[in-house]
Amino acid sequence: MLTLLGLGFALGIRHALEADHMAAVASLALRSRSVSHTIRQGLAWGVGHTMTLLIFSSVVLILGTVIPEQFAEGLECAVGVMLIGLGFDVLRRMWKQRIHFHIHQHPDEPPHFHAHAHHTKDNHATPMAHAHTHPRGFPYRALLVGLMHGMAGSAALIVLTLQTAISPSEAIIYILLFGLGSTLGMGLFSLVMAIPLWYSPRSLTWLHQGIQMSVGIFTTLLGLFVIYQHSSSWLYG
Repeated sequence: MLTLLGLGFALGIRHALEADHMAAVASLALRSRSVSHTIRQGLAWGVGHTMTLLIFSSVVLILGTVIPEQFAEGLECAVGVMLIGLGFDVLRRMWKQRIHFHIHQHPDEPPHFHAHAHHTKDNHATPMAHAHTHPRGFPYRALLVGLMHGMAGSAALIVLTLQTAISPSEAIIYILLFGLGSTLGMGLFSLVMAIPLWYSPRSLTWLHQGIQMSVGIFTTLLGLFVIYQHSSSWLYG
């Protein structure tokens, strides 16, 4: 039993590092303005991912039914559309904004690095050009992306669970630990993702722009590939 549960946790960590998951969270991380917010994005993805995995899988396992293959393929296509949207959003923001990093200090707070954009009409020298807010609260956008990924991945996880667990209660515990593992894995990935975004004050501007372009293009192309891979089964059953 302990071996089974440990396997679920380890597979959850590995599952978080699948290409479509990393691409989605990387595109969300580019909206962050601090390392802590980047990590919160990844953890919020994990919470949403775990919620839908647990709900879908529990209902299916308790009722003794299966998720129709055509419906599962449709969810995968929806993930592809979501990835395209996230990728285009990254490229759109990169095109419209001139993002750079530098040291900034609020009253009664220590200095910190932050990124902000200057539109063409903005004067860099004015104080208002550097006005910005630090993200606070729960990152619901990342939660919604995780919810979608959880729905799309539930069918495959149920098949894997049924091959390893021997009772519905063990299966649900296995899925819960799988989700916790994926949350931890994505949190660690978000931490790694935050490092190049905040690495050096001298090179962050060009590095950030290069990361943005790479993430935007990769996420868009991956979304197109996911749709191509699953559209035939979804449309024709």
